[in-house]
Amino acid sequence: MALKSYKPTSPARRGLVLVDRSSLYKGRPVKALTEGKKKTGGRNNKGHVTSRGIGGGHKQKYRVIDFKRRKWDMPATVERLEYDPNRTAFIALIKYEDGEQAYIIAPQRLAVGDSVIAGEKTDVKPGNAMLLSQMPVGTICHNIEMKPGKGAQIARSAGTYVQLVGRDGGRVIVRLNSGEQRYILGNCMGTVGAVSNPDNSNTTLAKAGRNRWRGIRPLTRGVAKNPVDHPHGGGEGRTSGGRHPVTPWGKPTKGARTRKNKSTDRMIIRSRHAKKKR
Repeated sequence: MALKSYKPTSPARRGLVLVDRSSLYKGRPVKALTEGKKKTGGRNNKGHVTSRGIGGGHKQKYRVIDFKRRKWDMPATVERLEYDPNRTAFIALIKYEDGEQAYIIAPQRLAVGDSVIAGEKTDVKPGNAMLLSQMPVGTICHNIEMKPGKGAQIARSAGTYVQLVGRDGGRVIVRLNSGEQRYILGNCMGTVGAVSNPDNSNTTLAKAGRNRWRGIRPLTRGVAKNPVDHPHGGGEGRTSGGRHPVTPWGKPTKGARTRKNKSTDRMIIRSRHAKKKR
């Protein structure tokens, strides 16, 4: 997909850069593969705001995506590529030989009419899913499971991918976009190719209203507030907010590490924070 820029016929059009979605399907999604989606406005069951900056936005339907790809050895045909408001990547509607339909994350270079298949071992072709242990070393893939049968959790966003760089016993070694290298069990599923819509990060919204359409409200900087409202507030003239930036509740932010001991830390070979070799 290419980027689309506009003539500055108004202040809102000046600088506007969007992804050209003219080749995507323009109709409604398959009703059987959608669910209702209720907006919370960032509020919990007591009506208290627990997530700031959320509110409004266009009404959306959730598309049920097949992240497991466990319907093995049955070819499916790509019927159409669609826009999904719930994610940055595009989705593909596939139809199996037995007539069943499903949505999958669309990889790059997947076109309408292409055939995809999932199995223990398949051809290395965009959209095909197989066990990581059966993928050749060096394969670019996405939709990676962390636990067998749980469904994909890694590399699902637009333009992302993982590279399989080695094997070690019953596990494989993958390199993530962040630079992290980690072990993943070989009997987890992965899909060949990189995720579609790589130009998503190059878009420019150009006006605040486009963020409101997405359900994102304005957020006031802490340094622009009074001391009673934020730890960064107050001071004479313009101030930077101090040497240790914090949240409104005093927790360190802007780069402070908050990750606790996780059960998957032992699978990390090389942290994304390690200095990269030149």
